[in-house]
This record gives sequence, C-alpha cells and structure tokens, in this order.
Amino acid sequence: MTATKWPDRLAALRQPVSSGPLLIFRILFGLLMLAGTIRFVANGWVEAFYLAPDFHFTYYGFSWVKPLPAYGLYGVYGLMALAALCIALGFCYRAAIITFFLCFTYTELLDKTYYLNHYYFVSLLSFLLIFLPLHRRFSVDSWLWPRLKSDCVPRWTIAALCLQLSSVYLFAGIAKLNADWLLRAMPLKLWLAAQTDFPLIGFLFDYDSFAYLMSWSGAIYDLTIPFFLLWRKTRPVAFLAVIGFHVMTGMLFPIGLFPWIMIACTTIFFTEQDYAALVSFIKNMTDRLVGYVQQMLSSSPRAGKLTLATNVEAIAAAKPLTSITMPVLSTTPASTALSAPKLASKSPASPQKRARGERIVLALLSVFFLLQMLIPLRHWLYPGNVLWTEEGFRFSWRVMLVEKTGYTLFHVRDPHTGQEWTVYPTDYLNYQQERQMAFQPDMILEFAHYLESQLVNAQRPDLEIRAESYVSLNGRSSRLLIDPTVDLSQQQNSLLPKAWIIAAEE
Repeated sequence: MTATKWPDRLAALRQPVSSGPLLIFRILFGLLMLAGTIRFVANGWVEAFYLAPDFHFTYYGFSWVKPLPAYGLYGVYGLMALAALCIALGFCYRAAIITFFLCFTYTELLDKTYYLNHYYFVSLLSFLLIFLPLHRRFSVDSWLWPRLKSDCVPRWTIAALCLQLSSVYLFAGIAKLNADWLLRAMPLKLWLAAQTDFPLIGFLFDYDSFAYLMSWSGAIYDLTIPFFLLWRKTRPVAFLAVIGFHVMTGMLFPIGLFPWIMIACTTIFFTEQDYAALVSFIKNMTDRLVGYVQQMLSSSPRAGKLTLATNVEAIAAAKPLTSITMPVLSTTPASTALSAPKLASKSPASPQKRARGERIVLALLSVFFLLQMLIPLRHWLYPGNVLWTEEGFRFSWRVMLVEKTGYTLFHVRDPHTGQEWTVYPTDYLNYQQERQMAFQPDMILEFAHYLESQLVNAQRPDLEIRAESYVSLNGRSSRLLIDPTVDLSQQQNSLLPKAWIIAAEE
C-alpha cells in the first residue's frame, strides 16, 4: 500500500456510521456476562476453585495475584455482576466496563488450572470495550447526560470489534492445520465416539469418515467465516452457520457460555440497516400471514368452516409468499442510509482535543492488536510439538485440538540420609488441578517447587524432587513427558525452552 493511501484509509475508519450495532452488542455482552457471573457463583465454583484449595497454579509474572478471603472474593463477584448489569443498561458505562475488566481478569489470574480460551477472549474484549463508546445511545448515560447521545460513531469502533472476533476465528483455523486434526481426525474421533446417543445424528459418530468431515469442516469454517460475515451477500447465511455451529458444539461438549458468547459477538457484523431490513421482512411476512388467515376465515360464511374449494380460492387470491423479497443487507454508511443521524448535540470536548484523544486510542489499539497477532505465533520460538510441550500453547486460540490424559507422581529424596518416598498430587490438589497438572510441564515444575517448600525443614534442609509423568496425546500410547533424572527443585521457572521435557515421538 502506498503512503498516499494511508490518509484515505484513516479517513474511512473515521467515517461516521450508525451506533446501532454497538447498542445491540453492549446489551448482549452485558446480559451474558451477568448470567455467567451468577452461574459461576450459583454452581459453587468460587468455593471449589479458589477458596477450598490450599495451593493455586499461577501465571508466569503473576504469582503475586492471590485469592481474597471468602467475603472479599464473593464481593468481587458481586461487583462483577453489578458492573455487567450496568454495562447492559449503559449506566456509568466507562466505570462499569473498567470495573468488569479488572474483576474478571483478576479472577482468571488466580489459578491457570481453569484457563479457557473464551475466558481469555472475554478479558480481551472487556479491555477493548473500555475505549469504545457503547453508551451513546439507548442507555441510562445518554438519558442522564444528553450531551453524550449520538446516533453515530466512527467506523473504527465497529471495525475493532470485528477484527477482535475475526482474529479468534482465523488463528483457531490456522491452529487446525496440523496432522492430528486433518490426517487423523483427532481428537474429534475420540470425542464423537463417546456421543453416539446424540439426537438424530448420533449414529453417524461411529463412522471415522464423519469425524474427518467434521474436522475438515471445522477448519474451513474457522478460516472462512469472518470473510463471509464481512460480505453483504453471504452475511445472513454465514450468521445461520455461526448459530448452527456453536449450538451443536455447545450440545456436544461442556464448553459453558462460549457458544452463546460467540453468537452474540457475531451480531457486530450487522449494520443497523440489516436490522431494519430484517424487522421489515418479519413484519411483511406477519402481515401477509395474518391477511391470509383472515381471508381464509371469511371465505365461507354459510358453512361456518372452510372447505377444500374455499381453501383453494383463498390461496389463489392471496399474494404468494414466494413473491416476498428477502431483505438485502445494506453496506451503505449509516450517515446516508438512515435519516441523517446526528452526532452529539453538545460536544463534551473541543474538536482538537477529541482528535488528539482519538489518535492516542488508535495508537494504543494498534499495539493491542499487534500483540494479539504475535502472541499466538510465539510457539515457533520453542522446539518440539506445541501440543505436547504446551510451550506457547495458552493464549493462542488452539481450540479443541487436544485430548490429553496422564498421571504424574513425585519422587522425593533426602540426599543427606538417602531416604526416598513418593508423593501423590491428589494429597494436595483438587481433581481439576491434579488432572491439568498431570500433562502440563510448567504446572509440574510449579508443583515441584511447592512440594519443596512444604517438605523442607530444619531436619531436611535439602531435597531432590523428580517427576514420573506419563502422558497420552490424542489417542497415542502413554509416553514419558518429563526427564525422570532431573531434579525439578533446581530448575527455574522461566519463559525459556525447558530442556527437561522429553520430545514427543511421532
């Protein structure tokens, strides 16, 4: 792209468009986050995940983040729920979204045992929403402070959300371009075989060919759906595909609110004209259906009921439903397609100050998205198969690519006395912690350091701690994951490659 085109591109991003899509997005996001927060507390997960365990696996660089006492932690979740409600209502929006981002991200940093891609996505999304004006329309804020009200926003505010969602799909699709997913249909082959009682199509899950079809379809879906959503002509069909895909995965796999979050976020691709066309289409269909029924009911006054002949006459007289035109989703800018939406009647700041603030926000978001482009690729800095070593695995949108099982024991030796004994992680960890730790090297190392801190005393000032860890990846036979000769108590936790991980055998 030539340098002369950049100003045109920037001008296009600043072009005013309808704020309607942001309004829909804000309400759906706020309500989903409210439901998710209530669900988390109601299921007892605050107690089970954060309060009951004595030990928590921390993220690198965030070991200082600790769970609050019970009253404090429940207070955080209460504040999070209140913030989510305020987001949906558009009440004190900026304070609400900042509060939600801080509370949600804090709880997710407490223990990486419970890392999920959609939790990471929510943290990214809530951070992004801090900089977007989702409260300028149909909000308590715009009612209390009319100067905030605006029917349109800069195009970049909607483009940023589209980019955020598209990056998730595209990196998830790129991650699926591996031998296990495409050539072995793994791990879908394993998962589908356990779901043969699924309604209507469960019998197909016994066939390997269906697992291959699902694997390839999933990769193609992730790699293409953002482009089909961006294109006006394919947007309605693409949205139906989004609904079908996520509803089915939600029924098949225990992935919580993730399907509904993705469906709700996809609405950002629709313009206000799209919504208006849809409402018009539904109204048109409803009016014609009502008219048809009324004509049917009045066509035979003598009999008091409809006969076959009068049915035929009524149908012939009614305008065929096939003549109804499907709504065409417009890409015309809201400033021309709508009835001249206006910016806020009273500007809260001078044009120069607004322009300077917008440049700062765009610069920050450019760095934000650049990091999101680089972080999923960092696994190339590490040797070996990322699905095996898990170095660079988190925060890279490797969605549903792995089925790993394993067990890990720790052998402790006192070098002064020669005494040896075995430690079972289940004596210290809950079920989820033990299960996740068993196949993740960084968690194995962290738990080894924790064991050392618990077992070392004046009588045993030095201890050697080694791991015996066998792991199965995507249906393969179990293999050693950690070098059993390495004293993990002497290994430092860092972002550097871990030489004590035994390479996977293909």
